[in-house]
Amino acid sequence: MISREKHDRMANAIRFLSMDAVEKANSGHPGLPMGAADIATVLFTRYLSFDPKNPAWPNRDRFVLSAGHGSMLLYSLLYLTGYEDITIDEIKNFRQLGSRTAGHPEYGHAAGIETTTGPLGQGIANSVGMAIAERKLRDEFGSDLMEHYTYVLAGDGCLMEGVSQEAIALAGHLKLNKLIVFWDDNNISIDGPISIADSTDQHARFRACNWNTIAVDGHDPDAIAAAIEQAQKSDKPTMIACKTVIGFGAPNKAGTHKVHGSPLGADEIAATRKALGWEAEAFTVPSDVLDAWRLAGLRSTKARKDWEERLEKTETEKKAQFIRRFSGELEGSLASAISSYKQKLAETKPSPATRKASEDALEVINGVLAETIGGSADLTGSNNTKTSQTHSITPDNFSGRYIHYGVREHGMAAAMNGMALHGGLIPYSGGFLIFSDYCRPSIRLAALMGIRVVHVLTHDSIGLGEDGPTHQPVEHMAALRAIPNLLMFRPADATETAECWQLALESHNRPSGIALTRQNLMAVRNEYEEENLCARGAYDLISASDAKVTIFATGSEVEIAVKACQALTAKGVSTRVVSVPCFELFAEQSEDYQQAIIGYSPVKIAVEAGIRQGWDHFIGTDGTFIGMSSFGASGPYKDLYKHFGITPEAVVAAAEAKLS
Repeated sequence: MISREKHDRMANAIRFLSMDAVEKANSGHPGLPMGAADIATVLFTRYLSFDPKNPAWPNRDRFVLSAGHGSMLLYSLLYLTGYEDITIDEIKNFRQLGSRTAGHPEYGHAAGIETTTGPLGQGIANSVGMAIAERKLRDEFGSDLMEHYTYVLAGDGCLMEGVSQEAIALAGHLKLNKLIVFWDDNNISIDGPISIADSTDQHARFRACNWNTIAVDGHDPDAIAAAIEQAQKSDKPTMIACKTVIGFGAPNKAGTHKVHGSPLGADEIAATRKALGWEAEAFTVPSDVLDAWRLAGLRSTKARKDWEERLEKTETEKKAQFIRRFSGELEGSLASAISSYKQKLAETKPSPATRKASEDALEVINGVLAETIGGSADLTGSNNTKTSQTHSITPDNFSGRYIHYGVREHGMAAAMNGMALHGGLIPYSGGFLIFSDYCRPSIRLAALMGIRVVHVLTHDSIGLGEDGPTHQPVEHMAALRAIPNLLMFRPADATETAECWQLALESHNRPSGIALTRQNLMAVRNEYEEENLCARGAYDLISASDAKVTIFATGSEVEIAVKACQALTAKGVSTRVVSVPCFELFAEQSEDYQQAIIGYSPVKIAVEAGIRQGWDHFIGTDGTFIGMSSFGASGPYKDLYKHFGITPEAVVAAAEAKLS
């Protein structure tokens, strides 16, 4: 046990590092670290299982600062407990260019930052994915290798964001009892008291979602400790409401919105030092306090070493699988399995919708990779994301590999990020491409963090037909292609679909989206190629060295391009077709390759049942684009393609008009 006096001095170290760093940067949010310092001190000194000297230890407890604007709380904790990445100089360089201590915590900048937070609600939603991963891997590998808690510190803003409702409802349904959320209940947001915008009974809300809730004084360490111990025994996830004073200790600004997102100022900091009896200079932690924190950082060393011994004694194959999966490496047999599958496709030349082709590819993939975990936002039968290997996960049985997320696209995407960040699993999920709008904030963060998640996005164009313009994506491929570090695939047939899946899985440091059709498509790749042609982003599907016309197309429109090519060739017009399954991979090829694929045909035409944006890279500003410039319409898909002029005949006519 730590005496109250010692606890207060340790908590004050967080407070003063935070307010001094914000003051030096003249930017930041001191209020949350000052208010939540007592919660963090109890958690990190008595309960959190972690090892600053081995920060990637797979069985560590996860701590997520969902209220990422309070980043100095986390940076202070990482420095005080002895993480090498966060030195006192990094604290002094808070929010400065090139520092590890960015304005909001960024995954990959420093060990101990479990996820990138700042967009409110994302952290709590990520934590649900982490808790799912822990529960799933515990079921698979046993509690000797995997059993830990996921702790979250969330603020009022996190709980106001809609994604938090999707996340807590899913967590409660799945009975993720090792998920413990601290609500920093300080009643203040940027605009002022929470009461000006919200009157939600958060306890009733969480309990309605099958959570356990506890209310404590967030400045009473014994009460916080008792709540944590009660939460650890619960058969449900737990929300601990910690009543705190934002900017605790600041005589004139504590408890007000003035301390939320602005430096305190030299006078208020001096007054706070006096009020809390802190005599140390800025960025100086008294040696006895720092020693106490460093000892807290060593608390779990034995637990970590004991875990390593258990891993070492684990049966050879199980141990190898565990290590491989947490390293992120794929099974060596995946490439040969995909190759064999492509040979079969070349022989049989099936013509399914690419959503069905994706299911068939997944049947191969899920048979090889035990770490894939699928799911869908209540569209399993439409997304085709469930295979023979992926039985459903239920609240009482996590032996399956398939999650029914319900109609919760944003929460699903954020939970997938949490699973990928946890390690040991490769999450993929299904939704309609149109509803990537609901997933977009989480997809963007996955790209920012550089993590492997795969979004299966079906019903990818007007080709979905009768559901009409509310469900027909027009601008979505362009919008998603605009996100840096995201791979967006739009395969043209079963072979390309298999290749795109392989590329998505092999992309360790970036997320992927695979846009797939509802309608059947003819096979355009009829010969077996060992090479993954989609890896180049664009390639010659039908070559012609002296082509007068080059047609670029992607997804379902490659079939249109092939038929137009056949018609033009029959008329004596030399024509080539370039399939463009992935803009991003094409942009990463050498300039020589890109120029060779773009070529020098006097007529360049792009065909995609979406908007033109992005296609000028291939066809130039003077090229012809055949696609959409409006929203879609409701009707049978073949009628829609004719109505909007996306047909082989339209391509031929456009080419002839340019040639004349």
